[in-house]
Amino acid sequence: MEQSRASGAFTEEQILEAMDAFKVCDEDGSGKISSEELGSVLHEAGIKIPAYRVRLLLEKYDTSSDGKLNEEEFLHIYKDLKAQTDIGHKFKKAVNKRQDVATHGGTSEASVAGTTHSVKHAETKAYAEWINRKLQNDPDCGGYGFPISEDDLFKKTIDGVLLCKLINHAVPETIDERTINKTKLNPFHRTENQNLAINSARAIGCTVINIGPMDIENGDQNRHLILGMLWQIIRIGLLSEVNITKHPNLAVLLREGETMEDLLRLSPEQILIRWVNYHLERANIDKRISNFTEDIKDSEAYIHLLHQIAPKDAGVTTEAKFISDDTDRAAGMLEEAAKIGCNSFVGPAEVVGGHQRLNLAFVANLFNNFPALDGEDFELVDMPTEETREEKTYRNWMNSLGVDPFVHRLYSDLSSGLVLFQLYDCIKPKTVDWKRVHKKFNKLKENFEKLENCNYVVELGCQCRFSLVGIAGDNILNENQTLTLALVWQLMRAYTLAILNKLKDKQEGQTVTDAQIIAWANDKLAYAGKKSKVSSFKDKGLSDGKVILDVIDTIKPGSVKAEMVKDPEDPDNDDSVNAASLLNAKYAISMSRKIGARVYALPEDIVEVKPKMIMTIFACLMVKDLETAQD
Repeated sequence: MEQSRASGAFTEEQILEAMDAFKVCDEDGSGKISSEELGSVLHEAGIKIPAYRVRLLLEKYDTSSDGKLNEEEFLHIYKDLKAQTDIGHKFKKAVNKRQDVATHGGTSEASVAGTTHSVKHAETKAYAEWINRKLQNDPDCGGYGFPISEDDLFKKTIDGVLLCKLINHAVPETIDERTINKTKLNPFHRTENQNLAINSARAIGCTVINIGPMDIENGDQNRHLILGMLWQIIRIGLLSEVNITKHPNLAVLLREGETMEDLLRLSPEQILIRWVNYHLERANIDKRISNFTEDIKDSEAYIHLLHQIAPKDAGVTTEAKFISDDTDRAAGMLEEAAKIGCNSFVGPAEVVGGHQRLNLAFVANLFNNFPALDGEDFELVDMPTEETREEKTYRNWMNSLGVDPFVHRLYSDLSSGLVLFQLYDCIKPKTVDWKRVHKKFNKLKENFEKLENCNYVVELGCQCRFSLVGIAGDNILNENQTLTLALVWQLMRAYTLAILNKLKDKQEGQTVTDAQIIAWANDKLAYAGKKSKVSSFKDKGLSDGKVILDVIDTIKPGSVKAEMVKDPEDPDNDDSVNAASLLNAKYAISMSRKIGARVYALPEDIVEVKPKMIMTIFACLMVKDLETAQD
């Protein structure tokens, strides 16, 4: 936060107090506070205002117009709320001791001694139990003393191993297991694992702006940050299967007059709500839900859902619906869920209390295990194609920056221009004139307003000197895949180079080009006595991953283990040329992240020599090298 801007209006004590409150309210550790997070604190403070008024309140202080509050914006709303005697007392009390939370003493870089951060009991317990279920049989995790208790969770995650394992459970093979330090974990090895976990979490789309290795190392003092990271990893894993390409039979959720495109535009949460209602309709009851908070508190929807999806021989009944007390009814419902092994994430209190995150996780887990959709041989005439690696990489990169809304499907979620504007501001703050942007759309003029946004997106691209020949606003609006990807690639490239230029400016004042990145790599290789060399990002010699591994070893000597590197041309090598190259590429990607480089590319990009992605790998390694030189 730019304290100088606020220093005339706020004392240092007020700033520190507000920043401590900011960290408590920022439940997911994204570095910004959403209307949902603000509304959660207001609700716990007993300040009963509807969601739309919370959004209006946020908009009043949201000077950056990105739909969320950054630290500086929160400073103003915190001061103003505190100035209102009655409301201020309730608000501060809710921040200091939120309902159903444990408080613990601790400090962080932005806090002072004695500060208390609030952590929800329910989430801590739920995540610990999920880790127990998924990792207790992992041969590398036997020394963690399963089952891990709620009290032990933040100690067990310190060394980074469990975090890395959980990431691989959420998105298989994200991390090369060979790069995880599993034994003799001294502080140096722990830091490497922590870097590997943080950068790999970013690579799968987690927003971890506020988290560094020291935050994990001091996990007991940063519980809210660790919980935010754990939730994002678990959520990504749970929702990864909730889409039409994984489950074609989700087409049964189409409503009259809807097309497949309409279904593709729905978020996983929206699909799950439709899925629940689909089964409630099949159960011939009138109950329907529109959220995972208020609408599920009486357990009625869950009772009938479980009865519909459970195998007939599981013995699941609807008898719990006759229990009069809400909490006892929820407990009865969960006993039925236990019969099919799906009572994870929630207890009776979380159901009756309408805990949004945990109820979403509960339903997603039910869907993943028992989707129970009609028509096993359901055929789609226009079956949507699987997301490509390139699309996945761009989507995860955007989400890691904390864009809102979260990008689930690349083209439809970019078609309004709102996410693209946020990316421009991430590259260079205040690039976007938000007064020109339609942030909400009039139904009668929605397409026209979105087109105006998209035209402005292209205008900004021209100002940034992007190559946009043949790209117009209507191409983005109409979800032209080729042209949208062309723009998105240039945004990702500009973001990477912006970080690089900022570091270079401190040294030489140069603007970094592709040729300079290649020259840097070759200079590093030559200085370290390596025989490898880079001629271009199209160099086929990069395909076996060995050159990238050599560069990594020059940045952090001794980090690359020779025994892990395969020689595809070695006749004694048991693996085929392609298999050996892919093993090296996986090792190179994970090693890049392990030494602290924020790499988003995938191993296949190296093997297939995708110039764009390979350029980002070298640029990210160069960033890490310059950061190391400045430390």
